[in-house]
Order: sequence, then structure tokens, then C-alpha cells
Amino acid sequence: MSKLYSELSEIYEAMYATFIDYKEEYNFYSQILSKYNKTSVLEIGSGTGNLSKLFSENGFNYLGLDLSVEMLEIAKRKNPNNLFVEGDMRNFKLEKLVSSALITGRSISYLLKNEDVNLAFKSIHDNLEEGGLFCFDFIDANRFIPEILSGETIIHKASFRGEHYMRESTWRLNLNYGMDLIWDSKYSKETEAGYKEIGKDTETARSFTKNEMELFLAINNFDILEIIDRQTYAFPTYVMVAKKR
Repeated sequence: MSKLYSELSEIYEAMYATFIDYKEEYNFYSQILSKYNKTSVLEIGSGTGNLSKLFSENGFNYLGLDLSVEMLEIAKRKNPNNLFVEGDMRNFKLEKLVSSALITGRSISYLLKNEDVNLAFKSIHDNLEEGGLFCFDFIDANRFIPEILSGETIIHKASFRGEHYMRESTWRLNLNYGMDLIWDSKYSKETEAGYKEIGKDTETARSFTKNEMELFLAINNFDILEIIDRQTYAFPTYVMVAKKR
């Protein structure tokens, strides 16, 4: 697991609260769920619970699942009335089937091996009601890989609770699992003397082609309902909307 989701979980909370417009994220995914008349939702990779409150406040029966204990502690602190469980998306079993499952924030990028993707899709299929909805986003390899070949450092700045932060990111091709990459990032906080480093992280992430995802869904008995082209704050992505067969 990336340090960003364990040792640096508080930094994640501070930075991503300004990188990502969670209200916009909620509106995007809730409209998809409502379109297909889904009222219970499992958010896989629920992180620090930024979407949790929005789903529950708007009438969805919400459940969050995440592998990081540190992230779940923050989520529970922020959303004491919502239910969160610790679990690995590749192998989990819920007490009750849900009508929809989401993987947001391109969290599927951390399923590096084909076996990992296949196990996750099978577990999700097993925990969905008949006709249940599965929706997730992924980094589009065809557009993102050419973007990073220059080796340019990408800088993001953010302010949260009166503090100013900066993340410097570089991407390197890895290609050990597919179109995967090594992401080096350095996090800094502004002081009177300038920005001071507060943490570093290196992780491997995978981008996918649209055809790869179509095949993974077919293998695991999902029918594709929609493929949505969506530009997120830092990545060109596709969103897949599928139904349990």
C-alpha cells in the first residue's frame, strides 16, 4: 500500500480536499445511480470519507470499504453515523448484497496485475444484487502515456484550513504489469522560510486501455451500459457503467 494512504494519510486529507471537487464528484456519480434507480451504494476505496456524507445526506444507503486503517479512522471521525469496513477489493464479502458499487478516484490503478483486476471484479460481482450496477473510472493509457514521456515535473498547490501545500510529481514508465507507471511525489508545506518538505511517496500505478476494461467486464459477467469520456483534475479518464449479468 502506498505511504500516501497510511503514514501520510493526514497529508492526503489536506491536499486532496482542494485538488478534487467532491461535490462535483458526488453529483456525477449520484446522477448515474439515480438514472438506473439504485439506492444502496458501496464505495470501494472510500478513503477519508469525503463522498460519504454527501451520499448519506441525499438518501442513499451508504457503505464504505477501504484497505487503509488510517484512512478509515479519518472517515469514521468525519462521518460517525455512516458505516465503513476494512477490506481488500480483491477479496471481500458483505453481510448484505448491495444494488450498486463504485470505485472512484481512479483507485483501480492500484490493481497492477491482471489477476488483481479479475479478482476484484469477481468479488464485486458476488456482492451485487442481480442486475446490480458497477461503475468505476480509470486512467486512459492511450492519452496519458504520451503525456508523461517528457519527464516533466508536475506541480500542484493547494490551501486547506489556512495552510498552504505543494506536491511535486514525476512519472516514469514501468511496464512490468501493463501500461503501468512509477509515480514519485514530494509533499511540502509553506513556512516563513519557504516550502518545507513534509513527506515523500513512491508508488506504482496502472493505466488501462478501453478495450482491456471491456474484456475484464465481459470475463466477469458484466454487461456494459455506458462508457463516459471524462477529464479529471489531473488525468484523462473513462468511466465504465456496467450491469451484473
